[in-house]
Amino acid sequence: MTCDAVVPQSTRVRPPHGRGSPPVTRGERRHHRVRSALTRLRAAGGDTFRSLRIRNFRLFFIGQLTSQAGTWMQSVAIIWVVLRLTDDGLALGLATAAQFLPILVFGAWGGVLADRVDRHRFMIATQVAFTVVAGCFAVLMVFDRLTIIPIYGLSLLFGFITAIDNPTRRTLIVDLVDRSDVANAVALHSAMMTGSRVIGPAVAGVLITTVGVEWCFIINTLSYFAVIGALATMDRSRIEPAPRVARADGQLVEGLRYVWATADLRLTILLLAVVGTFAFEYQVTLPLLAERTLAAGAGGFTLLYSLMSFGSVVGALAIARRRTIDLVFLIRAAWALAAATVVLTVAPNLTLAAAAVVPVGAATVFLVSGANSLVQLQAEASMRGRVLALATVVFLGSTLIGGPIAGWVSEHFGARSGLLMGAIATALAALFVTRSRTASRRPPIEGQPGVPGSLTKT
Repeated sequence: MTCDAVVPQSTRVRPPHGRGSPPVTRGERRHHRVRSALTRLRAAGGDTFRSLRIRNFRLFFIGQLTSQAGTWMQSVAIIWVVLRLTDDGLALGLATAAQFLPILVFGAWGGVLADRVDRHRFMIATQVAFTVVAGCFAVLMVFDRLTIIPIYGLSLLFGFITAIDNPTRRTLIVDLVDRSDVANAVALHSAMMTGSRVIGPAVAGVLITTVGVEWCFIINTLSYFAVIGALATMDRSRIEPAPRVARADGQLVEGLRYVWATADLRLTILLLAVVGTFAFEYQVTLPLLAERTLAAGAGGFTLLYSLMSFGSVVGALAIARRRTIDLVFLIRAAWALAAATVVLTVAPNLTLAAAAVVPVGAATVFLVSGANSLVQLQAEASMRGRVLALATVVFLGSTLIGGPIAGWVSEHFGARSGLLMGAIATALAALFVTRSRTASRRPPIEGQPGVPGSLTKT
């Protein structure tokens, strides 16, 4: 009897390296596959989260995650308080617009300021200011004095601080990491922001239905101490800021001209303007969809908001692995957002709406994070703050116009109509940018100068 006869047929495999090699059992082969899969998973995870190896960025990330979760808790609480006080979609849109009016008016100047100041120290100051505003919300709510007028006033103040904080915070990311990790850091920042939208609304929903809405404001106030502490403990010697721009006349106009002359930046900002105005009004359309169309109440609203944010986190982690972002990627993201929003619009019940809202969240972060990465990488260092501020103005500031429009449309024609309006606008914007990109890439006619800032793949 040979040795082959002793070994069961089911466990023998062909020797991997010739007849002289020892046989490999199926168990060993399965173990090898598992080890290979784990190795690939660790490599992918290390590439996705590589910016977190930098201590300063890690502190920034953790502090912002805590603070932003609290901010989203406050946002959900404000929405629910306004609905409880007024039961009016237009009032909800106006409350949202009040928060973004200062961004539209002062946001571009915030970019000029970001190019001039010590961003690290300036951001500590803005976080202290946010803490004061959040404390006012909390005190008024605890003593049952938070009516619609104080909500409008504090939302305006919050928006003014955001207008000068947002470009500073975004440009600070570039100061904390190497240029090769900028796209990754921006994507992780987007994942953090959207991850906070999962945590914040979910916790807010629990608090509102159990201990009371005032705890959303209290916890948000306390959360700002996390980001202040993280910023204060950073190693300033490892921060590498771009050279500060000296104060001079015409710097705002200079930034606008620079964006308009650079095709990638111009088309990106135009896309953000349209989508930000008509589509990204979910803080208005989702609560009305949950409350009136689907009759799901506060629990349904926070479920939809949290699942959309979950989709955004998945999308942000996917985009974090990309090392290049170009305009083609943004166009595809816009088409995906339009399609996903149409599916959400026709969802007949809460279960299907909950499933449909996840790809909406993923598409939104593809578009927003991709646009931020493209702007950060293409803008010159001396212009970065102004370009980011302009992107913030057209995206967040457009809510001043889009919020009341979405509220009015949803109030008179239903929340589904408000969502459909955003889907159609997004599709038209994607079509326009596609045609403009194609035109800008055509060779110039003989005798005419070339198009400045022609599209290049970043």
